[in-house]
Amino acid sequence: MCGIVGYTGAGAAKGILVDGLKRLEYRGYDSSGVALEVSEGGTTRLDVTRRVGKVAGLESELANLDDASTCGIGHTRWATHGRPSVANAHPHVSCDGRIAVVHNGIVENFQELREELEDRGHTFRSETDTEVFAHLVEDAYAASHDLMAAVRDACSHVVGAYGLAVVCADEPGVIAVARKDSPIVIGMGERGAYVASDVIALIGATRDVVMLEDGQYARLTPAGITYTDEDGAPIEPDVTHIDWDIDMAEKGGYPDFMLKEIHEQPRVVRDTLVGRLSPSGEIDIDELGLSLEELNDVDRVYVIACGTSYHAGLIAKNLIEAWARIPCEVEAASEFRYRDPIITPSTLVVAVSQSGETADTLAAIRDARIKGAKVFGITNVVGSPVARESDGVIYTKANKEIAVASTKSFIGQVVSLTLLAMLLGQVKYRLTTNQVRMLFRELGDTAEQIQHIMDTQGPAVHEAALACKDARSALFVGRGMGAAISCEGALKLKEVSYLHAEAYAAGEMKHGPIALIDQGFPVVAIATKSPTYEKTVSNLKECEARGAVIIAIATEGDQEIGKLADHVIWVPKVRDAFSAITATVPLQLLAREVAVLRGCDVDKPRNLAKSVTVE
Repeated sequence: MCGIVGYTGAGAAKGILVDGLKRLEYRGYDSSGVALEVSEGGTTRLDVTRRVGKVAGLESELANLDDASTCGIGHTRWATHGRPSVANAHPHVSCDGRIAVVHNGIVENFQELREELEDRGHTFRSETDTEVFAHLVEDAYAASHDLMAAVRDACSHVVGAYGLAVVCADEPGVIAVARKDSPIVIGMGERGAYVASDVIALIGATRDVVMLEDGQYARLTPAGITYTDEDGAPIEPDVTHIDWDIDMAEKGGYPDFMLKEIHEQPRVVRDTLVGRLSPSGEIDIDELGLSLEELNDVDRVYVIACGTSYHAGLIAKNLIEAWARIPCEVEAASEFRYRDPIITPSTLVVAVSQSGETADTLAAIRDARIKGAKVFGITNVVGSPVARESDGVIYTKANKEIAVASTKSFIGQVVSLTLLAMLLGQVKYRLTTNQVRMLFRELGDTAEQIQHIMDTQGPAVHEAALACKDARSALFVGRGMGAAISCEGALKLKEVSYLHAEAYAAGEMKHGPIALIDQGFPVVAIATKSPTYEKTVSNLKECEARGAVIIAIATEGDQEIGKLADHVIWVPKVRDAFSAITATVPLQLLAREVAVLRGCDVDKPRNLAKSVTVE
């Protein structure tokens, strides 16, 4: 979710760190910073520079700093603990300023550790969980005067995940590195040793890298790198040779950004949920901006959005009405303000926008605020106009999305809207604490379920895509939650493959669309086990009788659908409320595969742009 880079060697560390952070900026861009070792009169100090905003701002601030430093660490942040600010930006330093730390991950017991450290006299300057590492290392270093031993000691006190790089002014030229559940890549080049959270930051310096494993540590110096286990015993790590070019490295080894971003969706689910459930079992949204009393007064919800975000809103409507039992309407933002909607001070308007700068959505927000509504934003971009102009916000934690067709941002939006629906259900006393705990756990489980789909359904997706490749049109159908998912599936196919597709509630087929079906016509059905399953199967039999090629997204183990459909893409069994998350992934993969078979550029579809900033 954030980017780490470090260098020690014979080169100018400042430029190396900034270049690395630019390549890692897709991992987070609400703040950035570097810590550089500076030698003066035979002593070494740490020069720490931090800046809110994108790396370009940090680069400007560093422009007048000389290039003498040959060792340092850097970080580009996507906020989790603590709002975007200079104080919360990495690197974080010890009380004496002699130790600096950059960190990816989460310290689950940070509050407990912070209180213990404050009791021992440490002063905290930020709201972040990461800062505890700086003070833990400081305490341990005072006892051992050994940076690697101090880092191992600090990590032994932490519960959670970390990719960690640490420098100490008392050990010039040394970077201590640790990893648990957060990626760390290390490499030795001609000009020194490098560490990063992604191979993309190293690819210009070396092609032979070590992917640090959980519980492993590394000590980087200009002369070389040593690796140890958590007990300090030397180990010989596996070395991986990277033969990608820079373009491929940016894609993480995937052939296109769309596929890379589809495969990032398990992480998006996990990151969006981090810290969102309090120990007492309440949904916790730091950026809420509305009191629980104000939320309890809400008697109507409008979700306003465009395109893919609109489809996330259709899913949210089902959940909000089911869990909070208040009316929810989904409106195309481009139409919302032209029809004079009924808005009162107890109306909640939820604006959903990947970029946070969609012109139609911003116009609708402004109109809603004039009419007295409370406004809540769902966006992927920290500090974007949607975030600034809303009373509260949930950030989707999808990080930078390159492909024009939204995939991981959509999943992030659905997860965020699901959290909002749970919160409304809780404040309305429609969901108990135990129900919320159970739902939150199951929502978190969808990360592994998405991964399972991607690991197992590639061949099935390819076969289904072959059935669509030469078609002129396709229908997507479903009932209930499946009808909302169908809309997103049809849009994805249109966007990237240029194959015409339409989505319908399956029960509407006999009211017109079935006239389109002839021999070989593709019908993609969301036919997962749900309260509407039997009715959906009945509609599919009508399509089969007219010669349709049926492609079913179905629940694993469903023997009946296997007899009816020509192609089945299997998904794990989940609660119907969460079926949108799992069933969407095969539709994304199918759209991409059809586009590839048709020779289309899946990352840059014709006539489309990533964000729409004009009405």
